[in-house]
Amino acid sequence: MSEPVTGPAVFVQTWGCQMNEYDSAKMVEVLASKRGATRAVRPEDADILLLNTCSVREKAAEKVFSQLGRWRPLKEANPDLVIGVGGCVASQEGHAIRERVPWVDMVFGPQTLHRLPQMLDNVADNGAGTVDVAFPEIDKFDQMPPASADGATAFVSIMEGCSKYCSFCVVPYTRGEEISRPFDDVILEVVELAEQGVKEVTLLGQNVNGYRGPMVDGSVCDLALLIEHIAEIDAIERIRFTTSHPLEFSDALIEVFGRVHKLANALHLPVQSGSDTVLNAMNRGYTVAHFCERIARLREVRPDISLSTDIIVGHPGEGEDEFEATMDLVNAIGFDSAFSFVYSQRPGTPAADLEDNEPRAVKKQRLARLQDRIAEFNRAFMQSMIGTTQRVLVERESKRGDGQLAGRADCNRWVNFDGHPRYIGSFVDVEITEALDNSLRGRLVTREPVEAGIEYRMEASVD
Repeated sequence: MSEPVTGPAVFVQTWGCQMNEYDSAKMVEVLASKRGATRAVRPEDADILLLNTCSVREKAAEKVFSQLGRWRPLKEANPDLVIGVGGCVASQEGHAIRERVPWVDMVFGPQTLHRLPQMLDNVADNGAGTVDVAFPEIDKFDQMPPASADGATAFVSIMEGCSKYCSFCVVPYTRGEEISRPFDDVILEVVELAEQGVKEVTLLGQNVNGYRGPMVDGSVCDLALLIEHIAEIDAIERIRFTTSHPLEFSDALIEVFGRVHKLANALHLPVQSGSDTVLNAMNRGYTVAHFCERIARLREVRPDISLSTDIIVGHPGEGEDEFEATMDLVNAIGFDSAFSFVYSQRPGTPAADLEDNEPRAVKKQRLARLQDRIAEFNRAFMQSMIGTTQRVLVERESKRGDGQLAGRADCNRWVNFDGHPRYIGSFVDVEITEALDNSLRGRLVTREPVEAGIEYRMEASVD
């Protein structure tokens, strides 16, 4: 009896945001559907190596070339190995990647990953490399295989690109203008995921609250309305979204936080700076007063919401006064978490041409001061969780081991607690007993259904 024919083994190295994580999963799904591919755990075991790149971090392109250099011996040892570079750096650099690194076989952008099977065929047929970094509207979603789930949580991309053109950002140039997926397509994907056991979805977009999905009756669905419709899907018990832009954090979206209990009690809203002067230089399109007004309105309906943000320190035009304005904003809002970085130039962006006279050492000192203050707010927030009961979606066994489980609370913090592995994939109530810098510890107090049709409550775990 002959052995079954198996497809190629694919290894994907992913850098960047949740959109990139989503795209990497889709790369594997497309190749599995069209070519019978399986996912390799190590580069050494792969027939196809894919590097999904991000342009956000400093010296992004150089890091890509360094990684490709580390893969070169694998190509030399196995000339049939196919190496591909995708993502935002691929879109930005295009043909330059193959000119500099000729052992790369495929270069493809975020919008063309659905064409990977055809690219592989081109490489196999003529032995030549292929570059496809076009922006074919939202065609890629029409070519994707049905959504598949791996656990109780899933990402759902609802739009692509960004039209905000912030001075420091390359996304509009690497992912194109904002294009929203049709409402029915998004709902169908969520339903398919729910049927596979997904209980929590995170809606993704570079500017997710700019979603404007066409509906069959000719109207347009915004993010607030989309959330309300997803909340009507019984099996979906929690909804998140990221990443938001303050300019489009609308009254309707705030009102949804007030009435849709399935919407998680956490918001990531990048402010970038607390100085109107710097916000103007960044082309952010809003003022500090506008941002604060939005947060005040949100806290009227969700007083205890967890707030995280992004802050860039040292954007051209930021001096001591502008940085102090950022510190004032941080103190006024009390963000309990933040992604904060020293500004670095991105080739091709408007900010790259602005004069920047602030020493990098000064910027790094300011960043350290900012991060210390955010850490204080984080510790206070974590301490405030002690004694509360949090609804936790159990995702896996804890990295701590010792029979513990780990899951995320509504506020997006990891919670570790003693429990049986059968609870993985279920929501449980956990009383928080201890707060660390990056996670919480607790005691299981509620057991949700573990057998079909059975739900019961029990104080104090006996697992």
